[in-house]
Amino acid sequence: MYAALPVSSDSLSLYLAEIRKFPVLDEREEHRLAMRLHDHQDLDAAQTLITSNLRFVVKVAHEYRHYGMKMLDLIQEGNVGLMMAVRKFDPRRGFRLISYAVWWIRAYIQNYIVSAWSLLKIGTTQAQRKLFFKFKQAQNAIRSMSDGEDDLAALALNLEVSESEVAEMEQRLQGEVSLDAELRQGDGLTVLDGLADERPNQETLLGERQERELLRRQVADAVSGLGEKERFVVERRIAADDPMTLQEIADHFAVSRERVRQIEGNALRKVRAALLPVLSPQSA
Repeated sequence: MYAALPVSSDSLSLYLAEIRKFPVLDEREEHRLAMRLHDHQDLDAAQTLITSNLRFVVKVAHEYRHYGMKMLDLIQEGNVGLMMAVRKFDPRRGFRLISYAVWWIRAYIQNYIVSAWSLLKIGTTQAQRKLFFKFKQAQNAIRSMSDGEDDLAALALNLEVSESEVAEMEQRLQGEVSLDAELRQGDGLTVLDGLADERPNQETLLGERQERELLRRQVADAVSGLGEKERFVVERRIAADDPMTLQEIADHFAVSRERVRQIEGNALRKVRAALLPVLSPQSA
């Protein structure tokens, strides 16, 4: 439906070069194609509407480059949002496609970031998601007006949340803190000095290591029972240190991204089912 991301060491540059080949539609031509799609389900018209707006998806994805995600993944998620927008777009309402599509593009990119960001996977409400995407912008604006200093109260007022919510989000976004960092400059005390020694004894460590090894073997057995495509997806996308994107796997098997999602879901359900007797409290 849209230009696939080429798999190479410089895939982003190649992709950008590829989508520049698609002309941007003027308002009249866009409306004509949108009417053909809306009234006659013309898939050629849909593809033209999508490809002509791929460059705009890249522009929107670029706004989210600071969240630590692969740009190609952000673009792909934005492309899915664009396709959804094209499918639901009603040209009779009198506005341009991209004015409508931008909401779908942002929604898909933001949902991907929140689901992939490990700090926000657990216990994130819709309000916290909204705060997550507004926090940095507001923080930078306030710092620019206060000589680089953070103002918790001003941030809370600007974002219309409590100071405790701002403090919690700031802590989530700070990332890792070095254990050797001084608690107060010049006093010689580090973060490590303030931590209790809760290290387990050798017997506990041995038991945990044996449990991990047993679980590793059981996971390996569960994965070995999967089909070829399911095992490939688990090994190359879920278990890999540098996971492949959905599009890369789709290209590898010459199937759609949605089919890869289905394969991934089926594989995970089979692995969970195989491990359920092991992880169940009754098996202890």
